Amino acid sequence: MNSFIGWIGGKKLLRKEIIQRFPDKIGRYIEVCGGAGWVLFGKERHAELEVYNDVNGDLVNLFKCIKYHCHELQRELSFMLNSRELFEDFKTQYNVRGMTDIQRAARFFMLVKTSYGSDVRSYGCVKKDVSVMVEYLTKIQERLARVVIENKDFESLIKVYDKPDALLYLDPPYYGTEKYYEADFPKDDHKRLCEALKGIKGKFLLSYNDCEYIRELYKEFTIEEICRNHNLVGRYNDKDSRYNELIIRNY
Repeated sequence: MNSFIGWIGGKKLLRKEIIQRFPDKIGRYIEVCGGAGWVLFGKERHAELEVYNDVNGDLVNLFKCIKYHCHELQRELSFMLNSRELFEDFKTQYNVRGMTDIQRAARFFMLVKTSYGSDVRSYGCVKKDVSVMVEYLTKIQERLARVVIENKDFESLIKVYDKPDALLYLDPPYYGTEKYYEADFPKDDHKRLCEALKGIKGKFLLSYNDCEYIRELYKEFTIEEICRNHNLVGRYNDKDSRYNELIIRNY
């Protein structure tokens, strides 16, 4: 199934390539930098225990509200429209004191769905049927029913869930593009992530942009270069049609 939102760096175009490289037997599946969860939603179930995590509290609140309060969230969304004026209102409202989690999740959802490139900053001017988007959340709730949802720093999460039968899938902010993400991820975090993965008991698969810094940082692991279509090709003629990414793993 598809995710219910787009997200910066989302893996819609690469998830088949990623999933086909997963080990055959996985006891627990941990999506460390979950984002829109495209890889999580790519299979009906990856393992007996599944964990979705993201450091973005607004994103995690939205996932939790869909899992635990889907009907109430859908009811809140039923009063909302896709318009520039409301988009600007939602930007100022969704983190105002006094908002319930459901009210905040509904406004954040609309910001993601109607913003340009899901950046939650600028109105996208794209026709969206709100009723169809809202109805689809019922299927997302069913998929999330047995998924643990966390809001932890990646190092803390790995310490909690790492086991010999674990597979950690990681899709961190790409090196050199951190300014496009809501979460702060400085160069030290790229190093800290690599060090955390060196000592794990389980397996990991990591997706990154193809650059010399990342290749050098992870040189002791298996590095595979793959190519995908550029997300913006249809919108900008001067964009290269293909984009190289890396899949890095310890197995």
